[in-house]
Amino acid sequence: MPVFLFCAGIFLVVAGLYILVPVFFGPPTVPTRQERIRRALELARLQPDEVLYDLGAGDGRVLVIAAKEFGARAVGVEIGPVQCAISWGKALWNGISSKVRIEAKNFYRANLGNADVVFAYLTSSEAGRLQEKLKRELKEGARVVTVAFNFPDWEPDHFDREHLIFLYRK
Repeated sequence: MPVFLFCAGIFLVVAGLYILVPVFFGPPTVPTRQERIRRALELARLQPDEVLYDLGAGDGRVLVIAAKEFGARAVGVEIGPVQCAISWGKALWNGISSKVRIEAKNFYRANLGNADVVFAYLTSSEAGRLQEKLKRELKEGARVVTVAFNFPDWEPDHFDREHLIFLYRK
């Protein structure tokens, strides 16, 4: 019985960190459906060996799909330590750890200069500040794909109304 209680206690601590850490450092994790991720990466025309950045990578599902199905090098930027561990675990489990990198930090502090594609599923309140960062840092020809929010001053190159996905090119 003590082993069960110990395991239950560990589970509760991890679950609590998964929920509470982002509350103090950023928006909570809201997973994106896999078919929506695939559609977004198809719209961005993600190619093998291109570099994809997932801002607020959460549990790493975008990283896994980008690396495993599209052959991209995927970088997840995530502030939550539990989410970082889960993302890394998923990369190992899927045999793609050589194509995935996790940066444990606020994505406003990440250097996006070598990104070919940036994936963001955030709140619209982040749009203005993120837009300025992307304008400063992205190289010419980079693509930005957003789910459920758009940028106030940019006209999307494509809009998928069904999945609420916006595609932008610099």
